[in-house]
Amino acid sequence: MKLFLDTANVKEIEHINKWGVIDGITTNQKIFLAEKGVDFKQRVLEIVGMTKGPVSIELTKKSVADMVKEAETYHSWSPERIAIKVAMSGDGLGLEVINILHQKGIRINATCMMNFAQGLLAAKAGADYVSLFYRRAMDSGLDPVEEIRRLRYFIDDSKLPSEIIAGSIREVGDVCNALAAGAHIPTIPYKIFIQMPFHQKSEDTIAEFDKSWLEFLKNK
Repeated sequence: MKLFLDTANVKEIEHINKWGVIDGITTNQKIFLAEKGVDFKQRVLEIVGMTKGPVSIELTKKSVADMVKEAETYHSWSPERIAIKVAMSGDGLGLEVINILHQKGIRINATCMMNFAQGLLAAKAGADYVSLFYRRAMDSGLDPVEEIRRLRYFIDDSKLPSEIIAGSIREVGDVCNALAAGAHIPTIPYKIFIQMPFHQKSEDTIAEFDKSWLEFLKNK
């Protein structure tokens, strides 16, 4: 089991880094938009330098040739660390790009997927990571737990090296349910990550123990 942080914000990475639980970083165009005009390459390399594991960055071009060229450029920035996010488009271009990049030895994160069918194609085409969007799948009427469960069975049974990433996480429960369904990696937004250590009963128990200790010291 691994945990990825879904962000391009340096302060968020610095905070969660201190916990010792981050195994990788995922980003996308929407995440970078929130960073308000940072230099893209500079920020990517900054993230690579302050974390371990893969850093996923997404392609923006729309033709196979342009996507492959863009992927090669990003890959060259840090060949051992950068994973290229390729969207699963309905025209099959994403799969074509995944196949080409796989043959070039470039690490691939197939993204924007909602169901088992998309995931199995991406895994078969050679994606290192297959990202199913948990809550967006739910929004579309699918059961993301069932989609992940079926995909995990297929990957294990076929002995494919792909790992399932559960994205589109909106609640702490989504992390737990995705892992229980068989996802290898939930990629978690910062605002969800910082909720995970909290339980009110834990806080109440700590307060009770602290009070007891003070009473103990008084009676010495």
